[in-house]
This record gives sequence, C-alpha cells and structure tokens, in this order.
Amino acid sequence: MKERFYRYIENLQDKITSKLEEIDGKAKFQEDIWKREEGGGGRTRVIEDGNVFEKGGVNISAVYGPLAPAMQKYFNVGDVDFFACGLSLVIHPRNPMVPTVHANWRYFEMYDKTGKVIDQWFGGGQDLTPYYLFEEDAEHFHKVCKKACDPHGFSLYSDYKKKCDEYFWNAHRDEARGIGGLFFDYLKEDSHMKIENWYDFVTEIGDSFLEAYVPIVKKRKDLDYTRENRNWQEIRRGRYVEFNLVHDKGTLFGLKTNGRIESILMSLPPHVQWRYDHHPEPGSEEEKLLKVLEKPVDWV
Repeated sequence: MKERFYRYIENLQDKITSKLEEIDGKAKFQEDIWKREEGGGGRTRVIEDGNVFEKGGVNISAVYGPLAPAMQKYFNVGDVDFFACGLSLVIHPRNPMVPTVHANWRYFEMYDKTGKVIDQWFGGGQDLTPYYLFEEDAEHFHKVCKKACDPHGFSLYSDYKKKCDEYFWNAHRDEARGIGGLFFDYLKEDSHMKIENWYDFVTEIGDSFLEAYVPIVKKRKDLDYTRENRNWQEIRRGRYVEFNLVHDKGTLFGLKTNGRIESILMSLPPHVQWRYDHHPEPGSEEEKLLKVLEKPVDWV
C-alpha cells in the first residue's frame, strides 16, 4: 500500500504543478529534492512571484524510522517504527478576489520491532480560504467535494465537512479559518471499509482537487482590486498564519519528527499584516466575510 500511494502522490504532484504553471503563465515551480537524516526525504516544489500565484508549494515526502518519544506519547504507543508519506499543498494567489487553497492527502504505518505492521491509516482533505466571499465559489468547491465523496458512502461528505469546520477553527479568535471543505483522519480498515477502499476514496478526493479549485481561479484572477483590498487580504493572511503555527497538527508532527523546516513552513504567505484591534466597516464586503466565518454554512 505504501509504495502504491507514494506512486499516486508523485503523479498527482506532476499533474497539479503543471496545471498551475499553465494558469500562471509566468512563474515556474522550483524543485528541491531533500533527504531526512533519520530516513526518507521528499520533493518540494515552490512557485513564487507569478502573475497569478504570489507564493505556493506542492510538496511530497516519504519519511520513516523510529517514532520520536513525543509522538509515541501522542499516539499512545511504545517504541515503534513508522512510515509516513503524503502530498501537501498551499497556494496563495496575488489577487485578493482569488481564495487561498490548502490540501493534504497522506498515509501512515506503524511497525513493531520485528517489522510487522501494527497500524495503518489514511488522512487528508482540502479546504478554501477566501478573502472576499463569492457564494457561488463556495458552492462549487463543496459540490465537487461532495461528488467525490458520494460513491464511497452516503454520509462521508457531511461527516468530513463537519470535521473540517471543527478542525480549521481559530479557537483563540472564535472564527473559522475559511469556508471549509473536507477533513478526515485515521481512516482505518473496519467491517465496512478495507484499506483498499480507503485508498480509492482518498485518491478520488485527490483527483478532484483541480476540478474544485481551477475554475474559481480562472473566474477571479483578472478582477480589479485596490490597495485596500490587498491590505484586507494581508490582514486575513495573518489569521491563516496564526492557525498554522498555533493549532495545525501537521505542523506539529513535522516539527516533532525533525521534519524539513523549509517544507513545513512553506504554507506561510509572503506578505502579511497584523493590525491592532482591526475591524472592517459595518456593511462592507469585508464584514460580510467575517459574518460567514462566525458559524459554518451548509454550502450544498
């Protein structure tokens, strides 16, 4: 399973980066192959200063070795070995009318000291963070997510949409990071789903990503915007940074397993503002976004 999924994310990385380069028309992804001292490595691809994409990364990695003590405690296991692979992406567009997008699809195994697999699961999801709210974009993104989920179980979309709303919640701000999508973790074999069934599910979600995001980018990338719109985008990007550094489990896992810092922090945008006690004008488009972030919306 691990070789099969790694081949899948290698191909998916190629597919996503080539499509985003085509849309940008100027910038190309720079590739960085890296090794992890304890075992494994990855292929980081970063795009910067493009016509459409100000900064973005589409990274794959496969790391393995003894599970660090901090993570043994987190998973409530003893001295075990692990293997983890996945694709992680964050795209920060230049135009404030185009939303930031994040996605991640991953696979994890744990082994006892004889090399026997004692646990295995999939995780991941995809979610959208707009700076200006276009309801039709939110509906489109969620419809594609639901279409990818439905063949695998009638309640999967609603279950993982709810988990996404719960996970991407900036508790210290009491607001959502964005308008959600899907989030799932610990997808393990049970009486209903074999690990192969979960593979089929996760790869269908991965395959749906470009359909979910690209039409939105094409529709919004050439819209006019002002310096005030950029200021708002940079203020909201600050909330994005806060979530990733304070709450995100993927960041925590990377830091505690001696992950590659440049790849872990690739998700941070290039230009960000923190304004003291900032509030948008009542009745403005900026306030309209904040109202939606106060409580999850059922977009489908």
